[in-house]
Formats: sequence, C-alpha cells, structure tokens
Amino acid sequence: MDNWVLKGPQTLINEQSSVNITSPTQVKVKVSHLLLTDFDAQLFTGAEEPAYPKTIGRAAVGIVTEVGENCYGVEKNARVYFEPTRPCGHCLACLSGKTRECTSVLQAGKDFDGFLRDFVVCEYSEVAPLPDSVDDIHALCIETIGIAENIYDKLNLQAGQRVAVVGADFSGNIIAQVLQYHKVIPIIIDNNPAHLEKAKKCGMYYSFTADDDLNANILNATGGHLCDAAVYSGNSRLPLSLSTRLVGQGKTVVISSIASVTAPMDARDILTKNLTVFGVSNAYDYTDAVINMIIHGAVTTDVFEKEILTEYDPVALFKERCSPASNVKKSKMTVLKMIL
Repeated sequence: MDNWVLKGPQTLINEQSSVNITSPTQVKVKVSHLLLTDFDAQLFTGAEEPAYPKTIGRAAVGIVTEVGENCYGVEKNARVYFEPTRPCGHCLACLSGKTRECTSVLQAGKDFDGFLRDFVVCEYSEVAPLPDSVDDIHALCIETIGIAENIYDKLNLQAGQRVAVVGADFSGNIIAQVLQYHKVIPIIIDNNPAHLEKAKKCGMYYSFTADDDLNANILNATGGHLCDAAVYSGNSRLPLSLSTRLVGQGKTVVISSIASVTAPMDARDILTKNLTVFGVSNAYDYTDAVINMIIHGAVTTDVFEKEILTEYDPVALFKERCSPASNVKKSKMTVLKMIL
C-alpha cells in the first residue's frame, strides 16, 4: 500500500506498508481524496521542518473500512474527515484540561504522520463523520473555513463592522465569505483581477486593487473612517504593512496562514496606532462547527478552479508547486483522487 514518506528536504519516498487496528478505539480508513496545500509544499522544500521521517499530506477525507469495538459515532463505510491538528498534551493548557487553548498544537505531516497514503489507522476521535450534504471538495476546505471562523471569534466583531482582507487567494476568499456569513462587511484588496472577480461572484461588494486610490476607496467604503480590523492572508503577494495602514486607532490586525510567512512588517503604524497584532494558523476543535456552517451554505467552493487528478506523481507535483512560476498552480484546488 502506498505511503509517501518525507525523509528530508525534497526527498519524498513511496514506502509500501500495511497498517492494522491494534486498539478497540481505533478505526481504519481508506483515504479517498487529498488536497495539496502550501503547508505540504513547505514541508517538501524544508521551509517547514518536520521530525523526519514523516508521511506528508495535511487535508484529506476517506472511507472507514474497519471499526474497533469501542468506537462511538463512527461506522464502517462512513465518509470521514481527518483532523489535521491535535493538542500536544504537554502544555499547561492541556494539563489543565483546556485542550482548545493548547499552545503547541500538533500538525499533520510535521508533528505526526499525514495522509498521503492508502490507509490510515487512528483513534476514532481523530476523524469526523461527514453528512451526505457535505461533499468531498467542501470537506477538504474544513480547516481553511475553521481558521476563518477562529479569526472571526477572536476579533469579536459586530454585524456591520468593516474588515480589510488583504489577499483574495483561496484562503483570503474563504475568510471573506465567513465574515460575510456573520454579517461583517469584508473589503477585499488584491492586485490579481481573477481573484477580485471571484470575490465579486461570492457577493463581495467592496473589492479594490492596492493602487494610489486605495486609501480614498477605503475611506469611502468605511464612511470616512478606516477599517475596524484587517486580516492578512499568508499567500498574499501584497506587503504585510498594508494591513496596518488600513485600520484605525487601537484596532487589530490578524496574520493568517497554516504555512510559514516571511514578510517584513513596518512597526510604525503598530506603535502610533497602538494596534494589536496576532496570528491564526490552525482550526483545532472547529470541525463540528464548520460542518454545520457548510450545511447551511456559509461558504461556496464553486468559484475556485479545481484540478482533480487520478494519476499523479507526488514528487513532480510538489516540485511544480514550489517552482517560481507556480502562482497559477497555487490558485487551483489540486485534489488527488485516491479511490477510482
């Protein structure tokens, strides 16, 4: 059975292996679909360094083939989503029983084996059953939607407030959709016309390019004020300092990404405006809430170009994704269909 193991930077080996249930609380799952992410690409290049060796692959869904006798709520043949993060179990929050506040959340592909393999054996609590109304493509977006919901919760915004979303790529678009679902008004900023067009198709009223008219456009969109908050999508090609420029005194800027972000930030606006800046990089414990949101139509994936592959070479795919000319590739949802 295929199992793609990362031995070192750009050293991805298919190690044939078999796995079996060894505990009554475990399930065995056949991986059916896997979404290639920028986090996986950074693991491949070594920009994110796991404890080698590690099976790569962060976002996946599958079908349960075996169930231990003490598994509850998970049945054979059920479609499930693999939880991409786990609490560390060792930090003060975890030891206090507050795992949702874990300060060292573990990540699939880096801290524990990911899902680019034929079969996974794990605890039944580490998968989430998917209702029929949640298709596989939406399920692969659960973590991205959960990060957006995590951002919304932490910002504690009210309906009608305005938030600048810097970067209208895949994750930035979903962040804006989630804000809009909560009746917060997103203001999209991106220099890619295709990204702005997708935002408009998702019902975003305000979408601007980062040109000389941006300040005037922001003031017009906020009734003469700056934004109540800003979210910088880690894949944005715009400067991070743009986020601090667009918010008012005493407001908040969020940096959002599951992968590492290397970008300078001008401290001038942070200091003179007394801004709060923090990052959101995971959606631990948000899966159930996100599934409910998907059922209620909070987010659409229809606007995203999809590339669903039934024949693929993971090494070639990651090399292509990490190449300097990979921007078009990154704008797609590249899904490996692992059950034909």
